[in-house]
Amino acid sequence: MKRTTLLVSALVFGALGTSALAAVPDAQVNRLGNDLTPIGAEKAGEGDIPAWTGGLSTVPSNVTYKPGDRVPDPFASDPIKYTITPANEAQYANVLTDGHKALMKAYPDYKLNVYPSRRSCAYPDRVYAATKNNAKIGELTGGGSGVGKAIMGFPFPIPNNAYEIMWNHTLRYRSFKLTRQFAAAPVTRGGDYTLNIVQDEAILQWSDPSKKSAEDLNNISLYYLANTIAPAREAGNVILVYEALNATLNGGRQAWQYSPGTRRVRRAPNIAYDNPGTNTDGLSTSDAFDGYNGALDRYDWTVIDKKPMIIPVNDYKAESTKYKDYVKPLHLNQDSIRYELQRTWNFEAKLRPNTRHVYARRVYHNHEDAWEVSVAELYDGRGQLWRVQEVQELQRYQVPLCGTGTEAVYDLQSGRYLALGMQNEEPPVNYAADELDPSRYTPNAIRQLGVR
Repeated sequence: MKRTTLLVSALVFGALGTSALAAVPDAQVNRLGNDLTPIGAEKAGEGDIPAWTGGLSTVPSNVTYKPGDRVPDPFASDPIKYTITPANEAQYANVLTDGHKALMKAYPDYKLNVYPSRRSCAYPDRVYAATKNNAKIGELTGGGSGVGKAIMGFPFPIPNNAYEIMWNHTLRYRSFKLTRQFAAAPVTRGGDYTLNIVQDEAILQWSDPSKKSAEDLNNISLYYLANTIAPAREAGNVILVYEALNATLNGGRQAWQYSPGTRRVRRAPNIAYDNPGTNTDGLSTSDAFDGYNGALDRYDWTVIDKKPMIIPVNDYKAESTKYKDYVKPLHLNQDSIRYELQRTWNFEAKLRPNTRHVYARRVYHNHEDAWEVSVAELYDGRGQLWRVQEVQELQRYQVPLCGTGTEAVYDLQSGRYLALGMQNEEPPVNYAADELDPSRYTPNAIRQLGVR
């Protein structure tokens, strides 16, 4: 099928300039909601991938849901179409990520259960309207390090380069104010782990309905707070982040950390880039949380292609599996995880000269219907594949939005892995936490929050 999503065909062969680009022509903008979905994916089907017909924008008729419930699986009766294993993976090589191929090579019992493709992603009408307007006015600033003029929704639904694709991931709609509790498990090669339980919350200024443009945000795209509440030895550690919309302005990201051991709040510039992520036991970096977060300025980003790939989506079953049945030696319980054939944007980030990061190259596979990072391959300085990221996705139809589930980071060198963002036995996410106020997001406030 002829691909017409790109403004210029040169995009798939490399990065275009990252200065502010001319406005998207009206003829291209008008494709949104016509041959493109309202956020820029191709509406048409392709082989086993069906056409997008609106997604799940309300609670489906085949489930029973009331506010405060965990969202039931509307696809629970779907059969497994086929299973990919190390024995037959060559048959599916053209739709497998290099990360999944590496996991099959490393672990003989690793497999992917592939289900019928369901295009369930949907968002509120106000997000669609904002996204269409963004297509007309949105621009990159700071050499790709920031976004200007756009607001809410997806800033670049008809992207010109890989920077814009990653900004679509970073600024994707996740509601305005939310609170969550999740578990993180750094797993030993033998399968041992201790659950870290974290309460986090955010005010996503980018999605504030009162804001008219990016310039109204004072260069803060979100306020983020994370409070570790278990185990006891970690309880009371709190981090606070003001995420910069443009990393080249005002010093970029601002962060603070409260430690109950010292009873002090300190500035924490190390909560960024390749510093070890919080509650990861050194198995991941700060900028790998949520697939990728933070500044783009240490890499050159280029598009590889867009094509059908096997990725983890509609993972309601995974989120309803008890931890003891889910977190296993070497990898998660693959019988709990649903994979589908979906179109993905595939692009890479190569470390710029005279900059440093533990990952010299990163390859990303972002689901076109959500713009989210789905799978990533992370390479060390020798060019060897070091870690594989996988981010599960499921449609939160009660909001509606396409959200994330478990994030897994597999370390191929140590045989260990990290499972974080798990909500399997935690309270459902509150996507309407209207009580949150910016006054809560101050160094003094986190000192009080961190008292055990």
